Formats: sequence, structure tokens, C-alpha cells
Amino acid sequence: MIELTLFYDGTCLLCAREMSSLEKHDKRRQIKRVDINSEEFMRYPNVNYEKANEILHAYDSQGQLLLGLDAAHKAWSLLGRGWLYAPLRWPIIKPAADKAYILFARHRYRISKWLTGAEKCNCGR
Repeated sequence: MIELTLFYDGTCLLCAREMSSLEKHDKRRQIKRVDINSEEFMRYPNVNYEKANEILHAYDSQGQLLLGLDAAHKAWSLLGRGWLYAPLRWPIIKPAADKAYILFARHRYRISKWLTGAEKCNCGR
């Protein structure tokens, strides 16, 4: 049963790697990953492309919208690895972590270039 649907930028090398890692750990197939640049994304007219391109979007099985690190924390929690993101959700750290995430998301291609040598990927396109 799908517990979470994540909408991510598949042209972002770091985002694609994170989704690949989620897929590898998702033995029970609880998380559906949807590249916002794919034809499949057209099946989700309630998700705004521009907003989803700015920040990770996810809907849980109850239809609740989760954004950014909340979405990432939910995904990894479903896979028994929520502890990876849990400190970033602690009330004293959450505001700064969310601001840092927004900066990361805004500059993800440049950061990808610094870390991997590639700004974007075609990721199977």
C-alpha cells in the first residue's frame, strides 16, 4: 500500500540520488516517487509544478500535504530510518533547518555541480 507520494525534480542529480536511495530501502513499496518533469506528473493536477520545483512536495495516505524536510522525514520514517532527519524536526532546530533547506533547494543545481561535477542529470531520459 502506498503510504506517501513524493514529487521531486528528476533533473536534479542530488534529488534523483536521494530518490534512488529511498527506492533501494523501500522493500514494501510504500513510497511512490513522481518526477515533476515526467509525463506521469500530469496525472496530478492538484500539484503545482512551480511550487513543487521550489520545494519537495509529498502527500501522505490521508491526503495531507508535507513539504521540504517534513516530506523527507516522513519518507525515511516509513522505511525505519526517520532518525536521519529527526534532529532537523526538533523544535529548536526546525526553523533554521527549514531555511537551510530552502536555500539548498534554490541552489541545488549549483551545489550538485560542486559536489558531483554535474549540474543536472538526464536520469534515464
